[in-house]
Amino acid sequence: MPTLIQETLISQTAAFVAEHLERITARFYPLLFDRHPEVVAMFNPAHQRSGAQPRALARMVLEYVIARQDPRCADAVIAPAVHKHVSLSVRPEHYPLVGDCLLDAVGEVLGEVLGEPLDAEVAVAWRALYDELAERMIGAERRQYQALAASSGGWQGLRPFQLVARVDEADGIASFHLAPRDGGAILAGEPGQYLSVVAEIDGQRHPRQYSLTSDRDAAHYRISVRRHPQGVVSRYLHDRLEIGDTLLLSPPTGLLTLDQGDGPVVLISAGIGQTPMLGLAKRALAFGRRVVYLHGARDPQHHAFADETAALAGLWPERFTPVTRYSRGGDPALRGRIDGALLDCYLPSREALPSCYFVGPAGFMAEIERLLAERGVAEDRRRHEWFGASQGLAASLG
Repeated sequence: MPTLIQETLISQTAAFVAEHLERITARFYPLLFDRHPEVVAMFNPAHQRSGAQPRALARMVLEYVIARQDPRCADAVIAPAVHKHVSLSVRPEHYPLVGDCLLDAVGEVLGEVLGEPLDAEVAVAWRALYDELAERMIGAERRQYQALAASSGGWQGLRPFQLVARVDEADGIASFHLAPRDGGAILAGEPGQYLSVVAEIDGQRHPRQYSLTSDRDAAHYRISVRRHPQGVVSRYLHDRLEIGDTLLLSPPTGLLTLDQGDGPVVLISAGIGQTPMLGLAKRALAFGRRVVYLHGARDPQHHAFADETAALAGLWPERFTPVTRYSRGGDPALRGRIDGALLDCYLPSREALPSCYFVGPAGFMAEIERLLAERGVAEDRRRHEWFGASQGLAASLG
C-alpha cells in the first residue's frame, strides 16, 4: 500500500499518467512478450493487433485509481479481469513480471514526454500502487480458485475434455458437446457464464472464451461457436476437431448471471451474442419471471436456436415473448433491427424494474447501452458480457 507521501505523488501525477496511459499500455505488451514469451499464449493476438487489449488495461488502471479508496467500488472495477484471469489460470507469480514491464513502460513513455528520466520517487509511488492492485487481484483470484475447486464437480486450472458430439445450428454456427476425459462429475455452471477453451493447434496453445449453452444440470458442457474466416480457434473447431479429440477447459466463470430479483427480464442479443441468452431465459422462467427476448440476426439461415426459442415460447406462452429481427431475407414483417422504436414497444416500464442483459458486437452493445440509459434503465440493471479484452464496452463508449 502506498505511503502518505506516495499517495500525494500519485494524486499530483495521476492526470499526467492518465493522459498517456494508452501509449504506456501499448508499450507495455511488447516488453512483456519479449521478456516473457511463456505468457504470450494467454493473450488473444487479435486483441493486440486491434489495440483493444492495451486500451482495456489502460481503462481498468484508470478506473481503479479513481475507485480504490472505496473497497466495494475497487472490487467491482477489477471483477471482470479477475474472472478472466481465473479462466486463464493466471497465477500470483505472473504479477511481478507484469509489474516490472508495466513500470518500465511508464518510465520510458513519460521520460520521452518530459525529455528527461521520470523522477525516481514518482516511479516508486506508482509501483506501490501497482503492488496494491496486484495484491487485491491475487486475493480475489485465490478465493475464486478455492471456491471452484471446493464445489461439487469443480476443479482448478485446466481439465481435459473430449468432443462427444457436434451439432450444426445455423450457417457458420455449430455446437460442440464436451465431456470430461476422466469420466468425473462437472461443475454446474450458472446460465450466462463462460468457459476458457484451450486448443492445441500445431504445437501451440490458444485460449478462447465461449458461453455455456448447455442446461445447468447437463452431464456435459455445450459451447456454440461461429466460424470466423480469420479465427484461429473457431476455424480449428469447425474444420479440424473430431469426435474424441481433446480440449482443455477451465471451470465455468463470469459475471453475466441472473440477478436475485423477481421483476421482468429483457434479453437483447445480435448474432452469436445469443449464446448466453437461452440459459438466462430458462432460468428466469423457472423462477416465475416474465421474459422478453429481442434478437437480431442476418437472416433465417444465420439464426441459431430458433427451434429452442420457439419451444420455450410454447412452454411459457404467457411469460416468454421472443422477438426476432433480420437485416435481410426472411419474412418482410421481421425485417429490421433492434433500435429505440423496438425497445419502446417491448421494454417494460422502469417502474417494473426490468433487468436487461445484452451481448453482441461492440457497436451493437454500445448502442443498446445508450438506448437503455436514455429510457431510464438504471445502470445496475444494464448488464452485459464482453468477449473481447476486459472492459471492452467501456472502451467502445469512451
